[in-house]
Amino acid sequence: MQFYMPTKIYSENNCVKNHGKELAALGTKALIVTGKHSSRANGSLYDVTDALDNNHIPYCIFDEIEENPSVELAVRAADFGKQEQADFVIGIGGGSPLDASKAIALLIKNPEYDGSVFYQKIPLDAVPVAAVPTTAGTGSEATPYAILTRHDKQTKQSIAHKIFPKLALADSRYLISAPVFVRANTAVDALSHLLESYLNNNASDYSRMLCDYALRLFSSVKDALLEESRGNASSDPEFFEHLMTVSTIAGMAISHTGTSLPHGMSYFITYHHGVPHGKAVGTFLEKYLENCPDHDSVSHLLKIMGFSSIRELKEFLRQVLGEVSLTENEVRTYTDGMMANKAKLANCPYDVDYEMMYRMFYDSVKISG
Repeated sequence: MQFYMPTKIYSENNCVKNHGKELAALGTKALIVTGKHSSRANGSLYDVTDALDNNHIPYCIFDEIEENPSVELAVRAADFGKQEQADFVIGIGGGSPLDASKAIALLIKNPEYDGSVFYQKIPLDAVPVAAVPTTAGTGSEATPYAILTRHDKQTKQSIAHKIFPKLALADSRYLISAPVFVRANTAVDALSHLLESYLNNNASDYSRMLCDYALRLFSSVKDALLEESRGNASSDPEFFEHLMTVSTIAGMAISHTGTSLPHGMSYFITYHHGVPHGKAVGTFLEKYLENCPDHDSVSHLLKIMGFSSIRELKEFLRQVLGEVSLTENEVRTYTDGMMANKAKLANCPYDVDYEMMYRMFYDSVKISG
């Protein structure tokens, strides 16, 4: 077994301010990568720029990161960073800015390459990356993965290069201003990371230890997530702290195992139907568990999450996320696509043939048309 976690992680209130010197020590000019609105609304962008100003580090801001950023957008942001002579990158936001930051950092360090290098397995370094998460879902602050939209393949795919952030600054207060549906989607993404990591051919005692702890913590927030889905938004600081911790630990877990079928299946409905990532992943969790022949492990996971059965978990996910509709033709097309996804199939701890994959799609969604 092995465990490798090179990212220094701080998780506390006023995290960015408390560790501004370490953030500033990553380079001489920062490229801040974020979206247009949320990092301003929750105060994280101000906290980062204030920390840089206090430590006399200049910066430039690329604030055009969209949900599910594309290869082309990452290239454009990197071109901006190179023009500004930035030598480190700070990602602020959810998984989209954090993942994009890693890809951008790779191109800044290697200006002779274009975006095609993202999917070439050649040894390359990146400039340092700092991650400031403002949602609790992807755990990108603790993983080496960078998922980008590939329009050439009409799906999402992780780049071939493993880039851990040097520093992660996780302040759960940034979650408070997030819309309830964002908290729900991101929490289920973190849940899926834990389940896919535990039931995984790459799992070890170390990675399962992380999953066990985080799933027990998830059990303490699931009732509040249900209440939020009914219109009763939480104001409990402990709720937000636990959400952030679950997400970061889930990131640590998948950094060692990767994800499996629910994530691979989700990419099709996110790309083609605009379904939010967490909702897309959560759509397939029931069948992922149901098909697993290791009933003892599945029972263990359900117990520590506080669910009496897979059916109860399914009902929880339906209430928190809603449902997804596909046509039968789309189910067949996406089944073909998943059967070609050798990486996700290899991570799955049981054999999957075409008929099983088809049923996993078909039985997880509403069939329309």
